[in-house]
Amino acid sequence: MAISSLMGKMKGCFCFALFASFSGENEVRWRKEEELVTETIICFVCSGDWFGTVGAFAEALDAPASSTVPLSRASSSESTLFPHARAWKASGGRHVGERPCKTVEEMGEDFGGGVGKESLRVRRIIQNHFLANGASRVRDLPPEQFCRHGFVLGKASEAGFGNEMYKVLTAAALSIMLNRSLIISQTRGKYPFGDYISYSNFTFTVKEIKHLWRHKGCESKYGRKLVIRIDDFMKPVETNVICSNWKKWKQPIIWFHGTVDSVAAQFFLKNIHSQMRTAALNLFSDPQVLGIRPNVFGELMRVLIFPSEDVEAAVNWVIGGGENPDISLHMRMLMNRSGRAVQAMLRCLKKVIRSQHLMSSRPKVLHFDYDKFRGSMFKGLRITDSRRRDWGTAPRWVAFVDFFLASRAKYAAISGAHHRVGTTYAQLIAALAAAYNLGDKSSSRFTFLSSFQSNLLIDGLKNQGGWGHVWNRYAGPLSCRNQGNQCAFTPVLPSAWWDGLWQSPIPRDINRLASYGIKLSALGTVDENSLKKHCKKKKNVVRTFTFKL
Repeated sequence: MAISSLMGKMKGCFCFALFASFSGENEVRWRKEEELVTETIICFVCSGDWFGTVGAFAEALDAPASSTVPLSRASSSESTLFPHARAWKASGGRHVGERPCKTVEEMGEDFGGGVGKESLRVRRIIQNHFLANGASRVRDLPPEQFCRHGFVLGKASEAGFGNEMYKVLTAAALSIMLNRSLIISQTRGKYPFGDYISYSNFTFTVKEIKHLWRHKGCESKYGRKLVIRIDDFMKPVETNVICSNWKKWKQPIIWFHGTVDSVAAQFFLKNIHSQMRTAALNLFSDPQVLGIRPNVFGELMRVLIFPSEDVEAAVNWVIGGGENPDISLHMRMLMNRSGRAVQAMLRCLKKVIRSQHLMSSRPKVLHFDYDKFRGSMFKGLRITDSRRRDWGTAPRWVAFVDFFLASRAKYAAISGAHHRVGTTYAQLIAALAAAYNLGDKSSSRFTFLSSFQSNLLIDGLKNQGGWGHVWNRYAGPLSCRNQGNQCAFTPVLPSAWWDGLWQSPIPRDINRLASYGIKLSALGTVDENSLKKHCKKKKNVVRTFTFKL
């Protein structure tokens, strides 16, 4: 069926999906009821009058692709356009001649080859870690061993889901690096987002640790108080993330506070102590070899979180007994009404559908109309006025249904936005979907893509300045200005450093790194000698709290 005919069948449902709730995470899926299934989830975070953009949807799908790079998996992580670029970057950009730059699609070529092998390696590390340090084994250790055992605390509130989930996932990653058990903190007896997410039984709660500490006589018999050491990543002058060997910390519990994205855990890749660097490299792999870095946070989510029964029921209600969707789309539109982002997204979608050979002759359009869902849902977590612009007006629980629904995508996740592409929410959708689609012994066809409309790229990626957003490390001078619409392969593990060939920082991030004692060049290289000198002079800040048993 021609794309225009397909859109003719979709227009009404697109309107309904957009306007059933003027904002929030709304979904649309295409389905073929034969062998090849094409379902496309489109999740919008938007608000306002969208009727004027429906015609643009069809136009965008019918328009010829304008990409300069075909949507195909790359076989090389090195630049073919600028063969001397690495030497140029290493020299600090002092070569005579025109400064090289790349489009987003060209930068994304590193990520088109898949990371299945490295992700499977990390999957085994995670499995072995929780077998050895999971709650079921550790709680049965003899008292002397239990009282010497260490823990890492993951503590989150119920603010933005992406940022808060990264707090838990960072704690999980740190527990692996330090060979400690994981605690997930509860508030008034409830886990973070506990009405919507179930957590693995590999983890402890603070309440249980306090009980076991008393029961096994850790303090009374062995003289070991239940002390927690707190390190705040958001306080650059105080944090020990770069300068201290955390493996030598003696406190029973460590809380790495303020870890709201994928960055904090990867800061250990530059820790001055070889033990910490080795532990971080084992989990996150070499930050210079971008194309093979594993899906660490997706693999952690695969083990640690699941939809609650109510959320699972809503997801299954949307799918209606059919197959899982093939492609998920997430758009963060805020209050903007422009159709440019939608047009660019649908061009990206069309390329994915063609590359995966997913065209259907009898498409069926579905969406999650939450007003009609009559499951045992959710009166809590209404949107406050202060968050309405960011999250939309839909009930908060809808975002959790959207998340687990979108993470069922079989082939691709696409992120687009009015302003910032690849936010933490979109990252986690793609990461979990990629983990779900990776068999224990097989590779995966799953890809994560970013859709950019041309007006976002007038200054290159300069405006992708969110510290934890997926393209931030490419936002500097190596990003070409005045790019056309882009549909780019995207890493499922966002970078925390600028070690890649085409990564370069913006001035704000150079200044931010300086506050951590890290001297970063205009092209993203770290001055290792300066860092060691900083750590020698840095005051060792130790913040602790002792629990009363």
